[in-house]
Amino acid sequence: MSLAVEQVTEALKTIVDPNTGKDLISSRVVRNLKVDGTRVSFDVELGYPARSQIGALRKIITGQLGAALPQISELALEIHSHIVAHSVQQGVRLMPGVKNIVAVASGKGGVGKSTTAVNLALALAAEGARVGILDADIYGPSQPQMLGIADHKPESFDGKTMQPLEAHGLQVMSIGFLVDVETPMVWRGPMATQALKQLMGETNWTDLDYLVVDMPPGTGDIQLTLSQAVPVTGAVVVTTPQDIALLDARKGLKMFEKVGIPILGVVENMSIHICSKCGHEEHIFGSGGGQKMCDDYGVPFLGALPLDLGIREQTDSGVPTVCQDPDGRIAALYKEIARKVAIRIAEKSKDMTHKFPNIVVQNT
Repeated sequence: MSLAVEQVTEALKTIVDPNTGKDLISSRVVRNLKVDGTRVSFDVELGYPARSQIGALRKIITGQLGAALPQISELALEIHSHIVAHSVQQGVRLMPGVKNIVAVASGKGGVGKSTTAVNLALALAAEGARVGILDADIYGPSQPQMLGIADHKPESFDGKTMQPLEAHGLQVMSIGFLVDVETPMVWRGPMATQALKQLMGETNWTDLDYLVVDMPPGTGDIQLTLSQAVPVTGAVVVTTPQDIALLDARKGLKMFEKVGIPILGVVENMSIHICSKCGHEEHIFGSGGGQKMCDDYGVPFLGALPLDLGIREQTDSGVPTVCQDPDGRIAALYKEIARKVAIRIAEKSKDMTHKFPNIVVQNT
């Protein structure tokens, strides 16, 4: 008995992607659906990187579709990711070679923002995306040390632009590559913001799906420059559960709201400490603060990360957790957070500025 396209479409409406919580039809990920008698073929085009999820998703689709339509004799299914550029602040154009920019910020220092940023970038890359990381913390650059390339220098082939360095599959740029490690950056705000613009705009980023920007803590000149002049797709706010950190994190969140940058979500770092000797769990900095902030402002809670000795040791050694222990529990937490960030971006409206022609008015 032959099948109709409408029958297959109705069946696909009942199949939900567990990562997005949406069915395959309403999320518009089904492509090239063809039905020939009892043979069915189609592609699933995900808007987020999902290398680790494709096997499980294939099993869900084939199992549920086979149960709904047992007359299917042959199913040809291809699942892949296709990441596109999404809309940014009004009046700001996209950067060449970069589809989406994710700012990782915190209201105050010491909450693990840089560690979260580098593991987030590595997790996106592990899922199959092309990723870069920009160390925008002009006064305290830490990414060169965290990625094990502190003694490297970027090259310039034309004397005007720089080539990003490569580390663990990431394209990397930082002021730390250009100054001595012991030289303090005694710069006023305008100098620091000009340095950031140069690092951002004069680096030859190559075909990046995501550029993760490790922001300096606070809400000063550099944050304002990044928010107003750089095409930021969305921001991730990192905090710890304690009240003092949350007070400052709220200020950072409100700053992004004021300049029209969507909040992709909040990460609660150092959420719980598990004793390496006895396994006792303790909320050293309190509990539930990040979730409460998300509830107050109506933004997503991306996840909680533990206070763990291994995270510090691995990052200090130049091989962050997602690279050092890719199949471990903590790496899985970073990958889950990265997937949520990518899905939030995929759900945003696409950037269509390249679809419109430039209109030039001339005297005739």
